[in-house]
Amino acid sequence: MKKILSLVLLAIPAALAAAPAVNWVSRVTMTPIGGHYMGNPAAQTKLVEYVSYTCSHCAHFVRDGTAPLKADYVKSGKVGVEVRNAVRDKYDLAAALLARCGGPARFMGNHEALFANQDAWMPQIVAYDGSADARPVDQVAALQDIGQKTGLYALMNKRGFTSAQLNACVASAQSMKQVLAMTDEAWNRVKITGTPGFVVDGTLVKGSTWDQLKAALPAPAR
Repeated sequence: MKKILSLVLLAIPAALAAAPAVNWVSRVTMTPIGGHYMGNPAAQTKLVEYVSYTCSHCAHFVRDGTAPLKADYVKSGKVGVEVRNAVRDKYDLAAALLARCGGPARFMGNHEALFANQDAWMPQIVAYDGSADARPVDQVAALQDIGQKTGLYALMNKRGFTSAQLNACVASAQSMKQVLAMTDEAWNRVKITGTPGFVVDGTLVKGSTWDQLKAALPAPAR
């Protein structure tokens, strides 16, 4: 019996050693305010990103910073990242509601796709904004009209969402409440000066580029 127990005890550390490390990038959950948190919930460093989908600087940050942030900081569990909205206009609001389609599991992919394709849909928004066509008066219908006529729905269709699903996402009262709450927090409580805005462990970071944010983060995991 003692010999069997000894073999079992010896086998446990070996099994633990063979277990693959957790890739925290794949763990995305919704926070109480409605943001999307990627990473280890017990991460030593917590980063909050405030973004606007119609912001070109935000697109540049996502292009330059997303890959190294995931690979060098989030994957190991050292840093957790929460994306929150800081809406600037009705077009940004439409995109923010669409990014939430599919729940937390789909959010980061939607978020990155919207920014990666910003050069394609932003000119359509400019054209839409300048046209004299009649607009729906109802807020939800107006946001759906924006999505349908500016390329935002077309982009999300390519990601596997039907137009009916997208209409439902834009019409979600809960999502609207959360996006507007995060927006109010960003501009009126945290008092970011623009987008993207970054808060690291409760401290507002000066600057909006990946290099400026990186200087406020701990040394990357190796």
